[in-house]
Amino acid sequence: MGRLAPSEFTVAETHGILLRPENKTHANSHGLGWSSLYASAQHEKPYEDRYAAVDDHLIVLHLGGPVAVTRILGRVPARRVIAPGGLFILPGGMDFGVRLEGELETLHVYIRKQIVEEVAEEFGFGASDAISLLPSLGDHDPLIERLSVDIQETLRTPDPTSSVYADYLSYALAARLLRQHSTSTRINPTPQGGFTKLQLQRATDYMEAHLGETLTLGDLASATGLSASHFARRFKVSTGLPPHKYLMRLRVERVRRLLRGVESLTEIALTCGFAHQEHMTRIFRQQTGVTPAAYRRLTQP
Repeated sequence: MGRLAPSEFTVAETHGILLRPENKTHANSHGLGWSSLYASAQHEKPYEDRYAAVDDHLIVLHLGGPVAVTRILGRVPARRVIAPGGLFILPGGMDFGVRLEGELETLHVYIRKQIVEEVAEEFGFGASDAISLLPSLGDHDPLIERLSVDIQETLRTPDPTSSVYADYLSYALAARLLRQHSTSTRINPTPQGGFTKLQLQRATDYMEAHLGETLTLGDLASATGLSASHFARRFKVSTGLPPHKYLMRLRVERVRRLLRGVESLTEIALTCGFAHQEHMTRIFRQQTGVTPAAYRRLTQP
C-alpha cells in the first residue's frame, strides 16, 4: 500500500529556480508540513540557465503574460509565447534549460513522483514503471489551472486542514497528469463505492480523537487500512465532503461545544487545532455567520 512521504517537501528538493535571488516570493509552502507537494508563488525576472534533473514533477502556471519562454530538452530548443493560464510541465528525471524573456508572475508546484506512481497503480493507469509523463510548453489545461489556483489560495490563507487539502490536491493533479499528459492508457475503471460503515466510523473517530493535531491524508487513511488516494475518493462518496472540509466542520463543532464552558478563546483555538484565536474566529464566522465571542454571548444564560 502506498503512503505519503513522511517528511515535509522542501525547496531544497526543487531545481533551484525558486532560489534565484532576483525573484520575489509572495508565498510558499515552507513550514506548512506539506509532504506530497511543494508550492511557491512569485514574481520572476528574465533569466537563462540550465538545471539538473530532480525526481519529482514540476508544473508552472503562468499567472501573467504573455511572455516568451524557451525550453531546452537535451539539445532541442522550443520557444513559445505563453499567455496567462499556460502551463510549463516538466516530468521528473529530466535535465533542462530555460530562458525567460520577460518579467512574470508564476506559481510553481512540485508533485512527488511517489504520488503519481500510487495513483497510476491504484486507479488502473497501468504499471507505474511503464508510464512516462509528457513535457508541455504553454498548453492550457483548465482542470490543472483550477487545482493550481486552489493551491495558491491555500498558500495565502493556510488553515489547520491545509496538509490534508494539499494531499487531496496532489492526488487530483496526479490523476490529471496521468489522464491527459502521459503515455498511459487507462485499463481499469475507477471503483465507485464508498466506505463500509466500519471504515467510515474509524475515519471519523480518528478525526475526532486528533482534532488538535496537524493531520495528513495519510494519517486519516491509516485508520481505515486504505491508501491515501482511495481514502480521499471513498470519503467524499460516503460523506459528500472532501476530507479537509469535513475535518474543518468537526473542528468548528468542537468550538461550539467548548464555547459553552469557561475556557478562554485562545485556549479553545489551540485545543481545536487552530493556529491562533484570530484564525479560529475567521473560520468560525465563515461557517456560522457570527464570531466565537458573539456565539458565546448568545448561548450562555
